[in-house]
Amino acid sequence: MSSSPLAAPLDVELRPDRPAILHVESPGDAASWAAQYRESLRAQVTEHGALVVRGLALRDIGQVGAVFAGLADGLMTEREAFAPREAYGPGLYASTTWPANQPMCMHHELSYTLDVPGLMLFACLTAPDQGGATAVADAEEMLRALPADLRERFEREGWILTRSYNDEIGASLEESFGTDDRAEIERYCREHAIDATWGPDGSLRTRQRRSAVVRHPVTGRSCWFNQIAFLNQWTLTPEVREYLVDEYGEDGLPFNTRYGDGTPIGEDVVELLNTTYEQHTRREPWQAGDLMLVDNIRTAHSREPFTGERQVLVGMAEPRRLADGRPAAEGGRR
Repeated sequence: MSSSPLAAPLDVELRPDRPAILHVESPGDAASWAAQYRESLRAQVTEHGALVVRGLALRDIGQVGAVFAGLADGLMTEREAFAPREAYGPGLYASTTWPANQPMCMHHELSYTLDVPGLMLFACLTAPDQGGATAVADAEEMLRALPADLRERFEREGWILTRSYNDEIGASLEESFGTDDRAEIERYCREHAIDATWGPDGSLRTRQRRSAVVRHPVTGRSCWFNQIAFLNQWTLTPEVREYLVDEYGEDGLPFNTRYGDGTPIGEDVVELLNTTYEQHTRREPWQAGDLMLVDNIRTAHSREPFTGERQVLVGMAEPRRLADGRPAAEGGRR
């Protein structure tokens, strides 16, 4: 494969402030190209954590779906979504509905589920006028950068996600669980270690405890892997948080996170986590036609505020049930 564009080191552009970028000449049939170079692309993702492929000239939803199919053995159906997405086909989604002027801070997709996607696939059909990058941050570097006492506490206890489902905000029961049948939702929760409580009005409140630090299934190295900051009340803009607390109360927020022992996480800790992420963020503005592959366990990703139209498609692949994805019952690691 010496003549492959992946074999020339200079074709992968490496800079400390950007994800790795692979420049290719338009292959004509992008889906066949993706399938042909799948293993080489995955090797780049394993090495760098994330890879932008520029030059494929992706133009439409069908083409993106074919490229994603060439890169993965099937796409995952999202479960436990926190916000609605438009689906374009099995496992092919629009990016999460989220106000354009508000950031989605760093997180690992579906890190609160038991079956987590090992690989995230993104494709940009329309690039925004300004902003809107899907930025990335290395989870190994993030873990090393955290204060030792905080890191050790989260390693020992894990973290708790609480959610309150209602008909007014966030994903509906059907959007999150794939059904609104109460018995089926209860079965799913039992099978996925989620405590579920129904309110008299039919609303649902859930609680699940997960590990904050896991070992990467390929490299064996420890990674900061969670959505502690992203889904915490203190990451919300002050006006949004005040409205939600006034409307639903602190115990009825659509989502919130706590330490694994149930203690609230302070605003200072959430600010520290987000600041540390920012110090390790790499960003590259989207160009129309770009493809991006992200190792979801090694690499967190975000979505920055933007202006103009932005169309980014998303696929999740390689589901993994991590051996250490849940803390032991008494707060120790498994």
